[in-house]
Amino acid sequence: MIVLLSVDLDPALAALRPLGGFFVLHASRPLPPRPLPALAHAYAPDYGDTSPDVHVPVPPGGPPGDLLADPLAHRVRRVADALRAPEARVAASVAQQGLAARLWSVALACAALTGRVPDLAPDLLRWDPDATAPDDLWLAEVRSARPADTTALADVVLTAHLAPLTAAVHDRYGVATGLLWGNAASALAGAGRELDRWARRHGRTDAAGRAGALTAGLLVHPLLAGTGTLTGTAFRRRSCCLYYRVPGAGVCGDCCFPQPPGSQPPGSQPPGARQPGARQPGAPLPGARQPGARQPGSQPPGSPLPGSSRSPQAPRSS
Repeated sequence: MIVLLSVDLDPALAALRPLGGFFVLHASRPLPPRPLPALAHAYAPDYGDTSPDVHVPVPPGGPPGDLLADPLAHRVRRVADALRAPEARVAASVAQQGLAARLWSVALACAALTGRVPDLAPDLLRWDPDATAPDDLWLAEVRSARPADTTALADVVLTAHLAPLTAAVHDRYGVATGLLWGNAASALAGAGRELDRWARRHGRTDAAGRAGALTAGLLVHPLLAGTGTLTGTAFRRRSCCLYYRVPGAGVCGDCCFPQPPGSQPPGSQPPGARQPGARQPGAPLPGARQPGARQPGSQPPGSPLPGSSRSPQAPRSS
């Protein structure tokens, strides 16, 4: 009988476990039980049909959405099936926001709680597009961390991950670039808001202050500037993630629209009335798990989005 012991590769990342869900990153041995693609592979620009089609691109020489051959298409397909999305671009937007939420949650929590930002290079992060947080991301190798500031966080998340991810989703699914950067900003603000709540509940006002300062500083970065307005921990974006186009859905809590386009005009409902299917800021995506929340059971594969803006943190924002 062989017993495999799990050995933490980074105590700082292990310190994120109490936050739960979206904030947790696996950094231990053994690695996942099955081969997983690196996120760098998911961002590669040379897959399938790049026209703004409603169909998921088919990677050359492989089955549609094959997990290893084309992890981004696989994830978009899973989200589309889970949400019953009428268009691939809707699922692609939600999937992109969910991955952005995961990356921001891990990096921002490390920065706020430990004062360091880990190396999350795309070739080091293994991604399971079938899984939900925290079982979707695995860090294969721990390298030296950097002191936490907005420059380090922008380098680690915005430049290394979200810029190529945004380009890939725009090129392959025809989702507007401005909308995708709005998703990234919404995911950041949601991560900051949830981290603030957790830190204050646990007497970590120092961490709450750092999270707030870093979030505000990142939202004026050239890639995110103008995407919305941050007031305290509340964020109102200037674009829409398209979630309202999902059957039975409303608008997200930080959406630019007061109600889904084409629905009842303003004034037809009492002020403050909730839209059917609407999500409050920070509410999880259908099937997503809030940080620190108890897990009643495993999420079905493809549950919307490991995090999209409807996620922990994640303002599933419009």
